[in-house]
Amino acid sequence: MSIIQSIRERGALISAIIIALALLGFILMDAFSGRSNLFSRGNATTLAIVNGRKLDFREFEEKIKIQEQNASQRGSIGEQARQQIISSLWNQEINRLVMLSEFEKLGLKVGDKELSEIIFNNPLPQFYQVPQFMDPETGQFNMQGYRDYIQYLQANSSKDPLVRQEYNAIIEAVEYTRLNEKYNAMALASSYLPKWFIEKQNSENSGLASISYVLVPYSSISDSTIQVSDKEIEEYIKKHKDRYQQKESRSIEFVSFSAAPSAADSAAIRDQLESLKAPFKEAQDNEAFVSQNYSEIGYYKSPLKKDAIQAPEKDSVIAAGAGNVYGPYVFGNNYMLAKLVRSARWPDTVKVRHILVSTAQRSQQGQLVPVREDSAAKRIIDSVEAAIRGGAIFDSLCLKYSDDPGSREKGGVYDSVYLGQMVPEFNDFIFSNPVGSKGVVKTEFGYHYIEVLAQRGSVPVYQVAYITKAIVASKETDNTAQNAAAKLAAEARTLEAFNDYVKKNLEPRGINKMPATLAPDDYNIMGAGVSRQLVREIYKAKKGEVLQPVRVGDDYVVAVVTEVLEEGLQPVEKARPFTEPLIRNEKKAEQIISKIGSYNTLEEAAAKTGFSITRTDSIRFSGGQMSHEPKLIGAAFNPDITGKVLTTPIKGNNGVYVLKVNELTATAVAQANIDLQRMQFRNQAMQRISGGGYYGGPMSNTPSAVLRKVAKIKDKRSDFNY
Repeated sequence: MSIIQSIRERGALISAIIIALALLGFILMDAFSGRSNLFSRGNATTLAIVNGRKLDFREFEEKIKIQEQNASQRGSIGEQARQQIISSLWNQEINRLVMLSEFEKLGLKVGDKELSEIIFNNPLPQFYQVPQFMDPETGQFNMQGYRDYIQYLQANSSKDPLVRQEYNAIIEAVEYTRLNEKYNAMALASSYLPKWFIEKQNSENSGLASISYVLVPYSSISDSTIQVSDKEIEEYIKKHKDRYQQKESRSIEFVSFSAAPSAADSAAIRDQLESLKAPFKEAQDNEAFVSQNYSEIGYYKSPLKKDAIQAPEKDSVIAAGAGNVYGPYVFGNNYMLAKLVRSARWPDTVKVRHILVSTAQRSQQGQLVPVREDSAAKRIIDSVEAAIRGGAIFDSLCLKYSDDPGSREKGGVYDSVYLGQMVPEFNDFIFSNPVGSKGVVKTEFGYHYIEVLAQRGSVPVYQVAYITKAIVASKETDNTAQNAAAKLAAEARTLEAFNDYVKKNLEPRGINKMPATLAPDDYNIMGAGVSRQLVREIYKAKKGEVLQPVRVGDDYVVAVVTEVLEEGLQPVEKARPFTEPLIRNEKKAEQIISKIGSYNTLEEAAAKTGFSITRTDSIRFSGGQMSHEPKLIGAAFNPDITGKVLTTPIKGNNGVYVLKVNELTATAVAQANIDLQRMQFRNQAMQRISGGGYYGGPMSNTPSAVLRKVAKIKDKRSDFNY
């Protein structure tokens, strides 16, 4: 309902919009920041330094909380979801700082007039997804409601820190988005494909080559006859450093000891709920009973349509009848009791008008923040009610007193409120009372003077109270697993001892060790689960060190570090599997070339090597069937050797080639459409520039990805236990 202060259950718009911005990695500065902060370096606690720009730990934590709040609205979030948020946000922030450095170097700016035009007339795409800006009648974006909201922020930003924070966040987001657009436009404008290049490319692609050759495959020489030393591998990787760079990693082996709930644990929880079934049925105050018994699901006061009830077994619950309790039954990892509190028939939708006098609004962290004393709000709403009874015009009072700009300009009217859209107190008043009903209703957000104008349709509704208990392991089950893990960690202090212990004591019981390789940023350990804590401990340990048990999900995990790889050039033993075949083939090529010696014809080369002559026609410059041999293709289209034998053998990927180019021809092609090819090139360039986005997208050749590779980044996450 309200745009500033939504009275919908999911919270205020301030929270909703900040979340929407944060999800795309937009900037959320401190509450008192302004536009000048976009290029500032700050002096707060530093999480990272990117090209001299600092990422503030507190700002980063704030954004994590915002995204966690948004995720929690869809259900509880676990460790994996939290780590995904942290990882994604880290990449977003690093990319943002990288791009800000580039913007500043290029002198890119957004003027005040330009900024104002965008804010008022071209809302960011995220705003179009905020439900509070949707016209409930048409489902379309309400531009006037959006502008009213922006004007409200401008008018109140100097009075309210939360409003100021929201307004600054929008300014920062708009400015950063516009800078990105300008940068993209510059990058795209620099992408140009000359006509001569297109014509040359078309000519090459139309060419055909007919060749004959003698191939002496490397496989004709036994691998066992060619030795490759460590020194040769070392020299090779030094010559090809870019190919053999390794990232920092740790390899481990680990054993998991399950602490998952046993069958006895599950039965005990079920018995606990069974014992509550009779007193739950007799309870007169259902809300108090649910609260006193520590249910995992809170008490929801308002009835819902059947299709809006999310819990399972709703047909059975409804069939049990009002006042009866159904269950216990399993719901996810819980046992559940369900009591049908009441059933009724309510309108499907209601037309209503209201005046809201706020007492609180929800902060970006999801907490209710007082904005007016309750007594002051009550005096105002009582005055409004008295004035209306005395004949005052509702629309005028609404315009003067209502804190809901989404309906204030429309006389407080919402034409089609559906069941469950509002908070329970508001919801119950407009659906359970007949048309013409008027009154003051208090919700967690303030006081509402409400009038029911019309009601449409009729649907059955049900209020259900739930008591749920999580199915968790007993202390005995947990201790058994914990003690087994502690015993392994205590008795096996080296890699050798770890392996011996597992083989003798665990494998006979069906408990096997598992391998895993982890990057510094990893949090998901394949085969074990999500534990950033364990990854941090692994990176602190030395090779061969056995770690203390760490709880990962329902398991206690004991790990041993089997390999430590630092960032940089691969060591010989790591590079050997990849380099040895290449060096061996190089040596084989020298032997083959030496054996061939000098020659003038293919027949001579064939006689010396014992391999036959092969003829291949219609080879394309793009390779086709011979694309695995680029050196051969390149030589085949050399016009200087047409009709001749190339007297220098070619070292290919599969063997050594002696080549003769028989003929070069060209296929007839339709007149090339230069404009079309340029347009295709431009579209490809556009995809490369923006395809992966600036927020950690998958493409490795986007500007932010390329610039990030050469940026000076100091990562200090380990100082903050990330």
